[in-house]
Amino acid sequence: MSRNLSALSYRKGLDQNVFDRMVKAAEAEGTSETGEFAHRLGEESLFGDALSLGAVSFYDFLKKENAGKKVFLCNGSACLCAQTQDKLHASVARHFKSEEIGHICCLGRCHEGGAFQYQGKNYSGRGAAELDQLFTTGVGDAGDRYAVVSDLAAPLLTSTPLSLAETYAPLKPWLSRDRNELLAELRDSKLRGRGGAGFPLHLKWQSCRDAQGPVKYIVCNADEGDPGAYIDKYLMEQQPHLVLLGMMAAGWFCGANVGVLYIRAEYPDSIARMNAAVQELRDAGWLGKKIQGSAFSFDFKTIQGAGAYICGEETALLASIEGQRPEVRVRPPFPTQEGLYRKPTIVNNVETFANIRPILALGGKGYARIGTEQSSGPKLLSLDSHFRKPGIFEVAMGAPLSKVVYSLAGGFKNPIKAIQVGGPLGGLVPTDKIEALTVDFESFKNAGFLLGHAGIVSIPESMPMIEYIEHLFQFTADESCGKCFPCRLGSTRGQELVARARKGEGMIDRELVDDLLETMEQTSLCALGGGVPLPIKNALHYFADELRPFFQTANA
Repeated sequence: MSRNLSALSYRKGLDQNVFDRMVKAAEAEGTSETGEFAHRLGEESLFGDALSLGAVSFYDFLKKENAGKKVFLCNGSACLCAQTQDKLHASVARHFKSEEIGHICCLGRCHEGGAFQYQGKNYSGRGAAELDQLFTTGVGDAGDRYAVVSDLAAPLLTSTPLSLAETYAPLKPWLSRDRNELLAELRDSKLRGRGGAGFPLHLKWQSCRDAQGPVKYIVCNADEGDPGAYIDKYLMEQQPHLVLLGMMAAGWFCGANVGVLYIRAEYPDSIARMNAAVQELRDAGWLGKKIQGSAFSFDFKTIQGAGAYICGEETALLASIEGQRPEVRVRPPFPTQEGLYRKPTIVNNVETFANIRPILALGGKGYARIGTEQSSGPKLLSLDSHFRKPGIFEVAMGAPLSKVVYSLAGGFKNPIKAIQVGGPLGGLVPTDKIEALTVDFESFKNAGFLLGHAGIVSIPESMPMIEYIEHLFQFTADESCGKCFPCRLGSTRGQELVARARKGEGMIDRELVDDLLETMEQTSLCALGGGVPLPIKNALHYFADELRPFFQTANA
């Protein structure tokens, strides 16, 4: 059925995008989950009422529960650990009814805490007086303040932005060169995807280039939903042309002439800045037919998300663009063979595309001299509000994690017992293990953790670890696409077990929860259900004494 829906959506194309219509229909009332709209959309797209309503009702910002909401409070891990949201809720509740207050995850304001969205703008770290002024007059400071620090002799991803001509200068000569030459440079660079999986870039791009078909797509996964990560947000708002150049290079290499930017609605400033950058390109003659006198044609389409963490998984994201319910697809076939509209598609995240210009400028071997043999190039990390200097940090792959934490960021300003690196599916690293880790895929994997996207959330000593475990289960249950049972049911059962134990209604059977985690890890369809067991296992291992009152074993 989904193949047929992909074909029907392809008939509408990107200009009359089905998902776009869902999002725009919700702008006035906050929801597009109505029978009338679903029927009209179902008729026009030929999806039918049930499938259209099933898709619309999935998204936080489209479902009927969103109607009438006027302010949204962040409920992500970073704000939870910052312990700011109860006080924020009390301040907000003085101005809005309970039914007008919604929740959102995450706003990328992890460096301050106290994050919320109001009238389409994001705010964070504001005191009671500032909140009163904002909600009374509509005037407030939406500024985003954090440090940007590079440990490289010559910053690559955090440098002062160049002019448009200087930025695209390394790309221009490639438009008349042999594509095999670029493949060699990508192979020499040893660049691995920065979205978390760390897959070799040259293999993915080559797979799409070699796939048969006259129509291909480049998709930028800008649905950075990991609480604690605002790396992509920084790149889109401060270095947008690095991202666009990378997408254009991918299009030229594999034979695609359309790039799709799928940007989460939680980042309104990112959407505005990327659209402005696209227009700058167009005005400079870098988009459209036969760019810069070459045979290469390319253009961009921006798709605004609607509140669904699972859309960070590449196949769910593609289903979303097509207007289908964003459920994870079975692989193979991989997107490079059957992606958007079942056409060959390259899907990379924002930071991955941003690394292409450094490769073009330095050459593949020059780029590979940064970092380690297996993990090359620079890596960005984003640090939360518990650090003395929270912000974006650029280091060479292989840099000591302790250098980032204690030297570049100045250490913690509050007592911290662990950090979670790589989002809610990332490993839970006790602070006494920080010295043993380096910022690369192998170091984290060998130690039983996960580098992932490299956003860092600090867990204060004042937060019970059992509360954080429940948060992880609850997050997975809330964000599961529902397609596979281990994720959908396993996370819910796990949350229920922990909730009862926290209420003193019975201890958790350790053998039962171990079996649950193993089942989720081994049989979930994607990394959401399959990944959340890792931090919970880390917590059970490293914080066994703290958690012992909540668990019983067969020998107890």
